[in-house]
Amino acid sequence: MAKTYPVVSAEYQEAVEKARQKLRALIAEKNCSPLMLRLAWHSAGTFDVSSKTGGPFGTMKKPAEQAHAANAGLDIAVRMLEPIKEEIPTISYADLYQLAGVVAVEVSGGPVIPFHPGREDKPQPPPEGRLPDATKGSDHLRQVFGKQMGLSDQDIVALSGGHTLGRCHKERSGFEGPWTRNPLKFDNSYFTELLSGDKEGLLQLPSDKTLLTDPVFRPLVEKYAADEKAFFEDYKEAHLRLSELGYAEA
Repeated sequence: MAKTYPVVSAEYQEAVEKARQKLRALIAEKNCSPLMLRLAWHSAGTFDVSSKTGGPFGTMKKPAEQAHAANAGLDIAVRMLEPIKEEIPTISYADLYQLAGVVAVEVSGGPVIPFHPGREDKPQPPPEGRLPDATKGSDHLRQVFGKQMGLSDQDIVALSGGHTLGRCHKERSGFEGPWTRNPLKFDNSYFTELLSGDKEGLLQLPSDKTLLTDPVFRPLVEKYAADEKAFFEDYKEAHLRLSELGYAEA
């Protein structure tokens, strides 16, 4: 069934397009695509299907949510986007943060992800502990992405490929280093590196390695390593679903 999206005014749509241009310039200038993608994911990934709480509704601007252990460093992203919000006050924080993730993927060479504006800012941040733990395995990934967020096994593997962008910082996560040779380029190298084993200077988290040992996840890793176009198509769908958790009615 097709989703029903809120109808936004022409003025609001214009504000979204203006914000998109500003985001392209900011991300290109600051090389901050990984940070903006993380902001979008961590904002949306708190959604809980059973209680219909959390999700991509702008609450990351609240210091209480920024203080969650999984969000260390995201206060930087929030501050970087504040001048755009001040210049374009019409756009909600919720839409701005999700649009930043969409633009981050696109300007890094990844797929163009559809964006449907109209998210409203909500006042209440979600409780801590809803985001995935990088030290755990496939049961945990299915609990968080599947049972909590309502996403599929394919979504889990495709979204894991987003680690092609960025690196871990010891002071934020306890881990250090990038997953790929070029952490500012969105491609399928996360999967090719994962299949080729541990390498000096590159990172593989326990949650990455579990993709190789799980009988459902592994064939998808192999598929995406062999076919970047297939990865881009599935990633685009998974990112869209993540960015709209709790938002549009099906």
